[in-house]
Amino acid sequence: MKRIISLCFAALMLLLGGCATVIRSDVTAFNEWPADLPNKSYVFEHTPAQENDLEYKNYENLVGSELQRLGFAQSAGSAVPQLKVALKYDIASREVFATEPVVADPMWGPYGPYGWGRPGFYSPFYDPFWYGPQVVGQRTFNYQLFQRRLNITITSAVNGKKLYDVTVTSEGKINSLPAVMPYLVRSAFTDFPGKSGVPHTVELKVDDKL
Repeated sequence: MKRIISLCFAALMLLLGGCATVIRSDVTAFNEWPADLPNKSYVFEHTPAQENDLEYKNYENLVGSELQRLGFAQSAGSAVPQLKVALKYDIASREVFATEPVVADPMWGPYGPYGWGRPGFYSPFYDPFWYGPQVVGQRTFNYQLFQRRLNITITSAVNGKKLYDVTVTSEGKINSLPAVMPYLVRSAFTDFPGKSGVPHTVELKVDDKL
C-alpha cells in the first residue's frame, strides 16, 4: 500500500510541476554601448506603413516600457533625441513528427485494479506494481512548432552609428505572437547591454509579471 501511495504522489507532483508554461528564448546582442551616455532620449524609427499598424504600435509600447525601466526617455515635441530605436518581428511554423512508446498498464487490465490476478484474490505475485507497465508498441504523431523572432536596434541619432543590435528567437507551441511578444521584449533587454556577441538563453514563466 505504501508503494501505491508513493507512486500516486510522485505522479501528482509530476503533473503539477508540468503545469507552468515557460517561454525560452535564445538571445544574441551586439553592442558598442558608450561608457557614459547622460542623454538617453530616443524616438522610434518606423516606416509609413508601420505608423498605421496597431499591432506594431502595441509592440512599440512594450519596448518603450522596457526602455523606461532602464532609464531611457522618449522624446516629445520639439526636443532633439539622442537615439533612434527600430524593431522587426516575424513568426514561422514547422511540422514536427515524433514517435513515442505505447505502454500497457496491468493495473487496468481485464480484471480491474488487480488486472493480472483473479477477482477477490490478492498475491504479491499478481501485484501490478511488481511487474510494472509494459511497452507494447509505438505510435507516430505530428504537431506544429512556431518560431517567433524579434530584432531591436538602437542607433545614434547624431551620426547613425549602431549602438545595440539584439535578436531574440523562441520556439514553442504558442502560435499567437501578441501573447509571446512581452516575453521576447523582456528577454531582449535582460542584462542590458551585456557582453557583445555572447549568446545566452532566457527563461520566463508565462505567469511572470512583466
